[in-house]
Amino acid sequence: MKIAIVGLGYVGLPLALQFARSDTHVLGLDIDATKVKSLMAGHSYIQHIESSALAQEVQAGRFFASTDFSRIKEVEALLICVPTPLNKNREPDISYILQTGKSIAPYIHKGLLVVLESTTYPGTTEEDLRRVLEEGSGMKAGVDFHLAYSPEREDPGNPNSRVASIPKVIGGLTPACLERAKSVYGRAVKTLVPVSSCRVAEATKLTENIFRSVNIALVNELKVVFTAMGIDIWEVINAAKTKPFGFMPFYPGPGLGGHCIPIDPFYLTWKAREYVQNTRFIELAGEINSAMPEYVIHQVVTALNDRRKALNGAKVLVLGLAYKADVDDDRESPSYVLMTLLKERGAEVSYYDPYVPVIKLTREHPQWAGTKSVPWDSKTIQQQDLILIATKHTNVDYAALGKWAVCIVDTRNAMAGIPTREGQVRKA
Repeated sequence: MKIAIVGLGYVGLPLALQFARSDTHVLGLDIDATKVKSLMAGHSYIQHIESSALAQEVQAGRFFASTDFSRIKEVEALLICVPTPLNKNREPDISYILQTGKSIAPYIHKGLLVVLESTTYPGTTEEDLRRVLEEGSGMKAGVDFHLAYSPEREDPGNPNSRVASIPKVIGGLTPACLERAKSVYGRAVKTLVPVSSCRVAEATKLTENIFRSVNIALVNELKVVFTAMGIDIWEVINAAKTKPFGFMPFYPGPGLGGHCIPIDPFYLTWKAREYVQNTRFIELAGEINSAMPEYVIHQVVTALNDRRKALNGAKVLVLGLAYKADVDDDRESPSYVLMTLLKERGAEVSYYDPYVPVIKLTREHPQWAGTKSVPWDSKTIQQQDLILIATKHTNVDYAALGKWAVCIVDTRNAMAGIPTREGQVRKA
């Protein structure tokens, strides 16, 4: 079997390699020629994907990257893994999906399976994507070609997470579309979870991420309340999670990051308006999570004031730029928001992250492009008025940080159990 995967980022590339390892020939398609050239040279640009694993599949001829979409004529199935961000008005932007649909439509052939994996609102596959595919190909979905939706379930930074072992939800436009999708994914994934429609599969992905967003908002709110009471939220959660039933631990932070949780809930909020429905719970969770960076800045100001130091003119180092521990993924990272808020208030801002040595250009925070991570040494740390821990990377020497830093604001409980001086660490 030969399949194509459009979009070779944090979702598409791991999926491509898993299919390749399952003795499937994979054609990786991307509009970024530089990315394609790097992949064909066996160089991975994603930290948790080893270049050696990529090179092995390239050399074996099971993976080939290209910018030539006409090669879709060669494949039996095509999986779409492109971004679905929010626009400047915080509304769904499915332009990447629609543009991909227009690009592949001229090359759709009889019997081809097209699967969308990008997270989106219910109805995207069978309405929006279907329309551009049918208009561009002159064929009919469910009759001439198969159409399905199967949401990605990537867990970057989790060494135990493997594409093959994560159950795959699949919804088809028709029963025949579903069966075809099952036969393709069954080559690479152990457990398949078929559902009755593309809309159900789309709603499943949104529900998974909304569940996390709402629960993170809850513990963030509890953090603020308990802190005012002099209670450590981390100690509370550690005690509560000993209950063997009825409780699932979620942890507070400086704000939401990554491509999923800060964005996906608002896809449903937007779509719900079409049905004259309100999503008050989701929107409230969004408000709470969005307010956390300001809360952290307040804690920074308080920590500096305790040392008779103003934020204006202070040297502040943000520790951790990636949105999650032990990854190089900085999409939607709250660290960018924190750095911007600090700079607006007159602080001299720098950052350290072993996984992000240089900040690449981003849509949301282009002003930080080209900024480099500072060195990790005693001289650099001792020059800072305050260290703000935004991401808890496990390869950071926090014991050394406790010895070097004069003041630390810890949003991730990274300094727990590490000897520190009285008043040196403030939790946020």
